[in-house]
Amino acid sequence: MADRSVKGPQFREISPDGELRLNLHPGQTRVWESRARFVSMQAGTMGGKTIFGPPWVHNEMDLRGPGDYLAVTATYTLLRMKMLPELLTEFTRVFRWGEWKAADRVLNSHERLHGGPAYRIIVGSATNPESLESGEAKAGWLDEVGQEQFKRAAWEAVQRRVGLHQGRLLMTTTLYGFGWYKIEVYDRWKAGDPDYEVIQFDSIENPAFPKGEYERAKATLPRWKFNLQYQGVFEKPAGLIYDAFDEAICCIPRFALPETWLRYVGHDFGPNNTAAVWYAQDPVTGWLYVYRAYLAGGLSAFDHAQRFKQLSQGETVVKRVGGAHAEEGWRESFTAAGWPISEPRQREVEVGINTVYGWHKRNALFVFKDVVLYLDELMSYSRKLDDAYNPTEEIDNKSRFHLMDCARYILGDFGPERVVGNNQLVKVSRNWSERSVISGRGTARRAQRRRFQERMRG
Repeated sequence: MADRSVKGPQFREISPDGELRLNLHPGQTRVWESRARFVSMQAGTMGGKTIFGPPWVHNEMDLRGPGDYLAVTATYTLLRMKMLPELLTEFTRVFRWGEWKAADRVLNSHERLHGGPAYRIIVGSATNPESLESGEAKAGWLDEVGQEQFKRAAWEAVQRRVGLHQGRLLMTTTLYGFGWYKIEVYDRWKAGDPDYEVIQFDSIENPAFPKGEYERAKATLPRWKFNLQYQGVFEKPAGLIYDAFDEAICCIPRFALPETWLRYVGHDFGPNNTAAVWYAQDPVTGWLYVYRAYLAGGLSAFDHAQRFKQLSQGETVVKRVGGAHAEEGWRESFTAAGWPISEPRQREVEVGINTVYGWHKRNALFVFKDVVLYLDELMSYSRKLDDAYNPTEEIDNKSRFHLMDCARYILGDFGPERVVGNNQLVKVSRNWSERSVISGRGTARRAQRRRFQERMRG
């Protein structure tokens, strides 16, 4: 077997007759040959991701012609350190194609200066999604989409930018944990959506990456961290708060909720991030279903309340809970607007988290797949790690997780062990074979099993 620690040829080579050649390793080749509209290079660190982006964009330009193209990365620091140098190498040094306008964050083609067709590469950061909203583009490259700083709002904005031309998007990323990327890209590909293709490979697919360093990382890092960052394979990281959430069982396709099911809403307040989560409860099993999430800002309590009432039209909302003990003013404002909200029974954050965890541990709380705002937070909600990668008690970036606060506020009003439905005591356990309705009739048990299996099949 060849020694992969030996460096291979340069990524770009100029032949004796002046022809430029790209030396792509097998993982890069699979991405280059992909015809999917949204293609993702999900690979280990130093696998040859960022260097691949500019030639891919250049090829899209050759195919699609003059116009605007996008290059977006997670943060401005990554833009300066990684993305921009690679773009400048491709377009200003190798091909002398254009010039960089730092003030505008735009690469302009030289042809534009001579009155010819105009090409532009608009460079941006995902930490400011609003900056990506205007105009249209023919294709785009998104780097490090797996980082927490690459916001889902930026992903949505970029899709809108390329929508008119049905433009292609290339994503290049190392994995850092779970979040919107897994839900919106990886899971869609796994489900067979033809618009998406994820091409995964580990660091040593790149012949320039030392195999000795790869083996050292494998021997010294926690397995979850090695799998994420050197193999490009999803694994729940240490510190994930709701690690008991089983996607395979509890992330389900949407179905029509019966009008007779009672609804409950959890709330979190704030001028810029007013949040709400709607739960429906099956009266037979006692299971809860997350079917709607809301996160918005810049509105008064009255305006939010009108939206809540409109969204809940025709539903029987029996309880609304939210806010910290000191936020009585918010609750009074919503109540005055016709949307009464009560104070949570449970004030302690950790006790509330434990209650929510119990619902997930028993697989008694289901989430519709299209409630992506909720799923993004649920699968990113984590504790900070110490230097030995052990979880601490501190929640990482706690102020970001407004929907998770909604969850613990409302679920604190439910009993953690058993719930009552239709005058039956319902025991909820991990597997279907262990779930039973105490004092229920056999026909009811068979009916609930059929309903559940039909929902799982979508």
